[in-house]
Amino acid sequence: MRILSPAKINLFLQITGKRPDGYHDLVSLMYCVGLYDTVSLTFGVKETSVSCCHPDVPEDETNLAFAAAALFLNTLNINQGVKISIEKQIPVAAGLGGGSSNAAAVFLELNRHYGYPFSPDKLISMGLSIGADVPFFIFRKPAIVSGIGDKLKAYQGLESFKILLVFPGFSISTAKVYKNLNLGLTNCKKKLKSLLLNEQSFDPRCHLCNDLESTAASMYPGIFKAKEALLRHGALGALMSGSGSTVFGLFSDSDTAFKANRALAENDKWQLYLVNMITKETEDKPEQGLS
Repeated sequence: MRILSPAKINLFLQITGKRPDGYHDLVSLMYCVGLYDTVSLTFGVKETSVSCCHPDVPEDETNLAFAAAALFLNTLNINQGVKISIEKQIPVAAGLGGGSSNAAAVFLELNRHYGYPFSPDKLISMGLSIGADVPFFIFRKPAIVSGIGDKLKAYQGLESFKILLVFPGFSISTAKVYKNLNLGLTNCKKKLKSLLLNEQSFDPRCHLCNDLESTAASMYPGIFKAKEALLRHGALGALMSGSGSTVFGLFSDSDTAFKANRALAENDKWQLYLVNMITKETEDKPEQGLS
C-alpha cells in the first residue's frame, strides 16, 4: 500500500507563550502543499520496521512513522508488525513537516486497514503524543492550529496561490531555534490581531509572519537571502516555514512563479519546488517541480 504524504507551510506562526512543561503555545495558519513523500506499508510481518532512502532519516524507533505504527498497534493489542518504507522528496528538518506527515499517513492507513477502530479525534490525540504537527496532517484540511498543535479549526476562503519553495541546502534543529527564541522580541501578535479577530481576510502582503524567522535567520543568514530573492522576482510575499530552513514565496500567477523558478535555479545550492496549495478547490495530486 503506497500513500502520498504531503508537506506543509505555515502562512503565519505566532508564538503566544511558553508553558511550564517547556513546550510553546502557538497560533498558526497551516496549509498542505503539493510536495510529497511516498510511504509504503507491507502487512503480515512479525515486527515493525522502517527504511528510508534519505541518509538523515532514522531507521529505528525514533522515526515518527515507526512510532506512529507502534502506538497504533499496541493500542489495539495487535501482535503483528508493519514494514514501512519511505521515499523522501520533502527536505529533512526544513520546516515542511515531512516526518510528521509520514507519521500521520501511517496512522490514517492503519486505521483504514483495520476497519476504522479509532475516531478522527482519537487519532489526533494519538498523533499529538508523537509530534506537534501530526494532528494537522491527520486533519488534512487548511487550518488555524493553536495550543501545542492540538486545537484545529478549518480555515476557508483563502485565495489559492502558486508557491515556490526554496530549500537553501541546510537543515535546522527546531530545538535550537526555540532555545534561542526571545519572546520579548516576537512581533506577530500585533500584525495578526485583526485577522485573528475575523476583521480581515488573509493578505500575503500584510499577514505573512513567523515569530521564529528572525531567530533562525540570525543563525543562518541564507534564510534572508532566499526570502529577498523571492521578493525580488515577483513574490507577493515570502516567509520561512515553521522553524526553517525552507522559505516559500506566494505568487498570484503561474507565469511569474515559473520565471522566478528559472531565475533562482542559478543558485546551485538551492533546491526549488514549484507547487500548488492543497485546498478544497485543488485536487490532492503530486504536481511538483524540482530544480
